Amino acid sequence: MAISLSFFPIISTLLLVLSKVTEAANGTVVYDFNIGWVTSNPDGAFERTTIGINGEWPLPIIRATVGDQVIVNVKNDLGNQTTTLHFHGLFMNGTTEMDGPAQVSQCGIPPGSSFTYNFTVNQPGTYWYHSHDKGQYPDGLRAPLIITDPDFPYADQMDEEIVLSLSDWYHDQMQVWIPKFINKANPTGAEPVPQAALMNDTQNLTVPVQPGKTYLFRVVNIGAFAGQYLWFEGHNMTIVEVDGVYTDPAEAELIYIAAAQRYSFMVTTKNETSVNYAIVSSMDTSLFDTIPDGLNWNVTGWLVYNDTKDKPEPALVDEFDDFDDFTLTPYDKMALLPEPDQVVSLDVIMDNLGNGKPYAFFGNVTYVSQKVPTLYTVMSTGENASNPTVYGEFSHPFVLEHNQIVEIVVNNLDTGKHPFHLHGHNFQAIARSDEDAGVFDSTNSTQTTYPAIPMRRDTFVLKPAGYIVLRFQADNPGVWLFHCHIEWHVDQGLIATMVEAPLELQKTLTIPQNHFDACAAGGVPYTGNAAGNTVDVLDLSGANVAPKPLPAGFTPRGIVAMTFSALAALLGLATIVWYGLADMGAATMRSEEKRIAAMNHETTDITPVGGSVNSESDEARRR
Repeated sequence: MAISLSFFPIISTLLLVLSKVTEAANGTVVYDFNIGWVTSNPDGAFERTTIGINGEWPLPIIRATVGDQVIVNVKNDLGNQTTTLHFHGLFMNGTTEMDGPAQVSQCGIPPGSSFTYNFTVNQPGTYWYHSHDKGQYPDGLRAPLIITDPDFPYADQMDEEIVLSLSDWYHDQMQVWIPKFINKANPTGAEPVPQAALMNDTQNLTVPVQPGKTYLFRVVNIGAFAGQYLWFEGHNMTIVEVDGVYTDPAEAELIYIAAAQRYSFMVTTKNETSVNYAIVSSMDTSLFDTIPDGLNWNVTGWLVYNDTKDKPEPALVDEFDDFDDFTLTPYDKMALLPEPDQVVSLDVIMDNLGNGKPYAFFGNVTYVSQKVPTLYTVMSTGENASNPTVYGEFSHPFVLEHNQIVEIVVNNLDTGKHPFHLHGHNFQAIARSDEDAGVFDSTNSTQTTYPAIPMRRDTFVLKPAGYIVLRFQADNPGVWLFHCHIEWHVDQGLIATMVEAPLELQKTLTIPQNHFDACAAGGVPYTGNAAGNTVDVLDLSGANVAPKPLPAGFTPRGIVAMTFSALAALLGLATIVWYGLADMGAATMRSEEKRIAAMNHETTDITPVGGSVNSESDEARRR
């Protein structure tokens, strides 16, 4: 399957018409989205049911300009699932109710119901939108979101802009995969491996370019799981933005883009048109427990200088020497924030609970959605909103005071990478260890020597068995999730909730009636504590909780060992029983043979070889 970017203007125009996008003189951009099922076959290998918008897939790019009001009218036509939209990377400053996670800032939109997102964008850069409900965005409900900046600092150095999405792709729906994944038959929590990698939701993408021009590529990893290594053969990249934060120019030959991360970089084309060049993106297979036979973890596109020339096969790469994003310098030179007023320490653990299923934990807590969306608990519990108890233990809440400096320390007690994302903010990444460095030690001066001008972004990769230290100012009252952006780990519960300035929020926020209408249509309570208790908000009886823990001493490896030991024991027991029954059967047969021989001896002295006893004796035995 091949798609040329030369067709994208036509496709984009059609999608904009279908989406009824209008731009008014006052800077208001309106999208009308009917979210429903369509069929697609982006890798050319398997046709599947996918979530589309207005009967189409791939989805339209949402576009606006800094300062615009964006209105997205959503109608849920899925029929069998609730849904939401989250606008990843946008701070939603003053409009936390528009952030999108189900049971956090809103109720899921029931089938047949409508919901309006209405917010103002004051952040330029590269973002994306996706469902934040039921792990469903890998089913196709995800696409880039671009906020144009009239004052883009590198505008005079570029000629054109190209939006490029990367993603992994699964042939089965998430509502099929998730129960198989979080299952006692998968005690080690091995994540499902995708069937393919995609560029702009296809394969064999062609990108027409002209010689001697500079193109700004806006790249978004909209995948569910796999980080991707990206490079352009014969060309370097000049990074100028990550996750909506402008940076000083930084040259790179190859970059690593984790799930949910974004990069903008400039590529200057050559001054001749005799050769076309491969664009290669390679899924990070170190994340996969196994590599299925026949999996192609690469996807290739081409910079096409001349469409009459061959599109060459990409060269083999011996190793990935990717650019270190920790070395980037923000363009605005924002200095290191002061010492923190509050430190949140989180240990990443992948383990099992008493039902034998695999879960993800911050410390000893795995996230469970509560009966009342957390934001609505803020708005309906009065002064008790500053007490984390009202949000339920398993929303893993941290109450932050207005404008305090907050530091999040994440220690990885797992052997895999984790891209961590914070809603409502970007953060300064002030420390990141190498792989296998162990936990963070605040008394170790080599670990606590922070850069004077730290890089900033909203999604940052934690390395295996290492740590990261992140710092931000709580200047955006709201309810914001902090979570790993590998969707399987979200489904497993690797989430904490930052409840920021709740009493301040009560003074300023008004939730639209159509948001409450969605709750009512779905039968979801929208007042009271996490359990829906409006009388005694400190009584959490009936709140949603995680399954009970395993007995002390059990681990995923122990479960596997115990399972195989039990199977081996059962097999051994079955073998013993089988042999025992076989011996008993043989003894019985021998006894019967002796009895028959004795009876034969009584009726005849000689039985011919191969002969039979006489009919008279036969008749006697039957009697």
